[in-house]
Amino acid sequence: MNSAKPQKKSQNFVRQAVRWRQWAAPPATGPQGCPEVLILGAGPAGVGAAYQLARRGIAHATVLEQRETVGGNAGSFEVDGIWADYGSHRLHPSCDPEILADLQDLLGRDLASRPRHGRIRLRGRWIHFPLKPLDLALHLPPQFAFGVASDMIRKSLTDRNSQADTFSSVLERALGRTICRDFYFPYANKIWGIPPEAISVAQARRRISANSLSKMLRKVASSIPGLKPPGAGRFYYPRLGYGEISECLYKAAAAAGAEFRFGAQVTAIERDENGVTAVRFLQNNEESRMPVANLWSTLPITLLARGMRPQAPAAILEAASKISFRAMILIYLVLEQNQFTEYDAHYFPEVAIPISRLSEPKNYSPASEPPNRTLLCAELPTDRGSLEWQMSDEQLGKLLCGWLAAAGLPVTAPVLRAFTRRLPQAYPIYQVGYEAHFDAVDHWLQEIKGLLTFGRQGLFVHDNTHHALYMAYAAAECFNQDGVFDWSQWHEFRDVFETHVVED
Repeated sequence: MNSAKPQKKSQNFVRQAVRWRQWAAPPATGPQGCPEVLILGAGPAGVGAAYQLARRGIAHATVLEQRETVGGNAGSFEVDGIWADYGSHRLHPSCDPEILADLQDLLGRDLASRPRHGRIRLRGRWIHFPLKPLDLALHLPPQFAFGVASDMIRKSLTDRNSQADTFSSVLERALGRTICRDFYFPYANKIWGIPPEAISVAQARRRISANSLSKMLRKVASSIPGLKPPGAGRFYYPRLGYGEISECLYKAAAAAGAEFRFGAQVTAIERDENGVTAVRFLQNNEESRMPVANLWSTLPITLLARGMRPQAPAAILEAASKISFRAMILIYLVLEQNQFTEYDAHYFPEVAIPISRLSEPKNYSPASEPPNRTLLCAELPTDRGSLEWQMSDEQLGKLLCGWLAAAGLPVTAPVLRAFTRRLPQAYPIYQVGYEAHFDAVDHWLQEIKGLLTFGRQGLFVHDNTHHALYMAYAAAECFNQDGVFDWSQWHEFRDVFETHVVED
C-alpha cells in the first residue's frame, strides 16, 4: 500500500503519539493464540480491515453487523433479477494500487472497467459528464458560457488576498459567480440542506475535486485523445452490483478465519479507567456481552459517543449533538423496458427538481440481464422527519415520475414496482463551526485506550469506497503480531486521510 505521508506534524500530534505508545498492554488473544480485534460495522472499512487482519494472520477479527448483509451503504441487493445499489457507486481508478490489485484478484472478470457516460442538467440543457470540449461547445447554454468568461476576466482584476472563510466564499472566488450559482450552490443546498454560506470551507476542499477553474479546465482537457491520463473517464464496476466488492472481501476474510455476526445491534460500549472492556449487543432478541481489548469502530461517531458506558461527559454529548448527518431516500422504479436511457447517471442541480441524481444500474454493469427490465434509482436528500420521509413508497414513486417528466425524461414504460430505501446517515453535514464539535468528540474518543474509529462515518467524512478501504488497510498495517497498535503511525495516516478528495 502506498503509505506516503505528509512530513509536517503538529506539536500536539507529537505529544499524543508519545502518550499513545505508552498504552500498549498485553492483548486479549483469539482461538489460535493471536490477538483479538472486534470490529463494529461490515461496510467497506469493516470488511476491509477484517480481511487484512485475517489474511496476514496478525489477529482474529470478529465483526458485528446490524444488517443481515455486508457493504452498508455501499452494498447491493437483487430485485427482479437486477442488482441494485444504495445510490450511485463507482470504484475509481485512483484507488490505491495494492488495494485495486487485491480487488481484481478477488473479483476476477466480475470487476470490469467501464466508460463514464453521464449528464448534468444545466439551465434546461443536458451537458455530458465528465465534461468534454466538443459537447460543451455544442450544448453549453450561451448565457452560461458568457457568464463564465466574464467571471474569468473579473477574477483576474480582483484582489486575490481576501480571506477564505466559507464554502461559498472560497468557491465563488475560485470558480466565479456563474458556475457557483447555477451549479455548485443549488446542488450543495440540495445535498446538505443548508445554504452555501453556512457550509464550512472544508467542504470545498474535501468534497469538490474541481475546486478551481484551472482544475476544471484540466479535467475537460483530460478527455481529449492524446491528453487523456490512464483511467480518465472510466471506472470499475462489478457484475453483481457494487456490493460485490464488500461481499468478496467478506468471503475472503471469513475463509481466512474472521468471524461475522449479522443482525447484531450494538447497545453499549463499556469502558473503565484502563480503556474499553466490553461491547453489549442485541442479536435474536437476546443481549450478549463480549469482552474486548481492541475495538475498531466504523459506527457513526455520534452514535459511538452516545453509546459509551459510563456515559460520556456532558460537554462531549453536547458536542456530539451538534454533529449531524443528512438523510436520503432512495426511490426505485422497476420498468418494463430494456433501457431507460443510454446514460449511467443524470445530475440535477436545479432547485425545481428535488432529486440530486438518477442512476440506471444496468448501464453501470457489464451484465445486460434480464431482458425487458431495467431499474432506476433516484437520490432524494432530505431530513428524517421531513414530509418526504413520512410518505409511502407509492407516493414517492409517483412524485419521481412527475419530476422526471418535468426534466424531459418521461417514464413511458409500465412501472412494475416502486419502492424505497431510507438512509438515516447518508452525508456528514459540514456546517460552519462543526470542526470544534467534531474535534472535541474525536479527541475524547482517542483518549480511550484500545478504541479505534475509522471509515466514512467513524471519521465523519464524505470519502469514496477506495478511501474507506485505504483506512482499513492502514489500520491493519498499524497492528503488529504482538497485538500492539502503532498509534504514532496511525496518526500519520490520519494526516493522509485529510488529503482525500471525493470523486463523483
